[in-house]
Amino acid sequence: QVQLVESGGGVVQAGGSLRLSCAASGRTSSVSAMAWFRQAPGKEREFVASIKWDIGATYEADSVKGRFTISGDNGRSTVHLQMNSLKPEDTARYFCAGRTNGWGILVAQYDYWGQGTQVTVSS
Repeated sequence: QVQLVESGGGVVQAGGSLRLSCAASGRTSSVSAMAWFRQAPGKEREFVASIKWDIGATYEADSVKGRFTISGDNGRSTVHLQMNSLKPEDTARYFCAGRTNGWGILVAQYDYWGQGTQVTVSS
């Protein structure tokens, strides 16, 4: 089992920045990829960004490309999401996720989830 705990959310004005972190514990060596998803009220959970540990590759959704950057350190135990030029439409609860096989952008492909951290961007 892997446990994920997010931190770093908050309230920020449009144009501002936030850095989210996700701390993983447990069998982190079994995790092949980690990702960030977000969910706004009344909407489905959507992919934001992911990182594949063995090749160090990253991928961001088109909606955040050029503004958000995913990174990882500490031997697969921590993943960050640097969010710049935030917009009101980025307001959502952000979730960290991990999977034990492969890489992907679908919610169903991820095995482990954190409780999420709220990001609110005011206009």
